[in-house]
Amino acid sequence: MILHGWHGWLLTFTGVAQLTVICLPLAALAVWLLARLRIAGGTERPWAWRRSIAEVGIVYGTLPTVWLTMLPGSHAGTAPGRVSLIPFHDLMTTSPPQLIGNLLLLAALGAFAPVRFRAFATLPRAIARAAGVSVLIELAQYVFRLDRVSSIDDVLVNTVGAGLAALASNRWWRTRTMSSAYRNPDTRRQHHAYLTVRHDPRPGHRHHRLRLRTGRGRPVPAVGTKPRRTADADRRFGD
Repeated sequence: MILHGWHGWLLTFTGVAQLTVICLPLAALAVWLLARLRIAGGTERPWAWRRSIAEVGIVYGTLPTVWLTMLPGSHAGTAPGRVSLIPFHDLMTTSPPQLIGNLLLLAALGAFAPVRFRAFATLPRAIARAAGVSVLIELAQYVFRLDRVSSIDDVLVNTVGAGLAALASNRWWRTRTMSSAYRNPDTRRQHHAYLTVRHDPRPGHRHHRLRLRTGRGRPVPAVGTKPRRTADADRRFGD
């Protein structure tokens, strides 16, 4: 299909879909640049990439789908606004492609927002946020008279899709609080020192001496009391 002018690119499903595909390399480049800037600023590499992917994913995954819901119908501006407030009434006549589209409408927002924002890193908050955004979309369709039906079923399906996406990304946003501790250099150094404890057995010691090293191999002060040596070791070392 040949698209002509800005109307063909911005106000048709085919045009928006093609623009989304064209912008994919730009989205990947934006993720790389944001991650590199954060790593250069001292952010841990895994968290820098995770945060950058989440930010770009929210915009890239949500903006095109929401834009599609705001495309005007053939009688936009003249047809009166239509509202359906009976739950599950419109689901009986909804086609499978439309149902899948409604499930995916806010999926990116539900998946990436808990990863990026601590305030949304719980399932109830993620669901509530998605429901609020879906209600705003339905209100906009009614207010601007886009020749679309503002349906409560759309809100329900959009919210379910965002909730399922949030559950799918739960593995990453559950560690959000732990990852934020890496912003503190002292906390990061202590954490690496704890993970790299090595036993340092010395002849004649009752217990093993623990030598702590940071992630870069530098020794740090020992933790705990000094191990005692046996009487045989005292005679051996002339103490």
